Amino acid sequence: MPRRALMDKRPYLLLSLIAAFAFYYLRASEMPELYVIPIKGAACVFLAIYCLVRHSSADARLLAWVMGWCALGDMAIEIDLRIGASLFFLGHCFAIGLYLRHKHAALTGSHSWVCGLLVTVTPLIAWLLTRQTDLSWQAGFYGLALGAMASAAWASDFPRYRVGAGALLFVLSDILIFAGIGPLAGTFAPEYLVWPIYYLGQFMICTGVIQTLRKRDPELRVVK
Repeated sequence: MPRRALMDKRPYLLLSLIAAFAFYYLRASEMPELYVIPIKGAACVFLAIYCLVRHSSADARLLAWVMGWCALGDMAIEIDLRIGASLFFLGHCFAIGLYLRHKHAALTGSHSWVCGLLVTVTPLIAWLLTRQTDLSWQAGFYGLALGAMASAAWASDFPRYRVGAGALLFVLSDILIFAGIGPLAGTFAPEYLVWPIYYLGQFMICTGVIQTLRKRDPELRVVK
């Protein structure tokens, strides 16, 4: 029964992957945005559902909220950059709360440096890349939340080379967005690289956190 239940719940990851690949290819097609945008949002929606069905803890529900806000941000950013960024900002706040609940007992010197650099350098890069536009200060403020999220993920006791690395990929994808607004405007790199880097980061974060929670609290696994 547990094995069958496990098989029943894995399709949510598969559906998420299908939505992510579908959006990547369909956005360049002639399909109306009315249909393409929800497909984009579905990628993180299915990750949120995966969180809820794989573990019944408050942490899993909190991560589902993170993925939910990101799904809304994914869709809104296709219409208005500022609205999308605001929704992602809320997602980062929820993610920071999750990671602080699982703060690592002690950080080595190098890891402390990484955390400090993420908080300070990320907003600076965001501001520098957009300084010639009217979005520079807003980008810098958003970058502060983005860097704090990645720093908290790196400082958490979740697997650093899954959850922490996933958060770093999230940072990289947003830096490419800022570059696309500024010095890389009109080039292919932001258009083709942002989505796969971002989604891979979200996938790593989601699966890394949930699998860790399942190992630590197996009695809270959701089984039919």
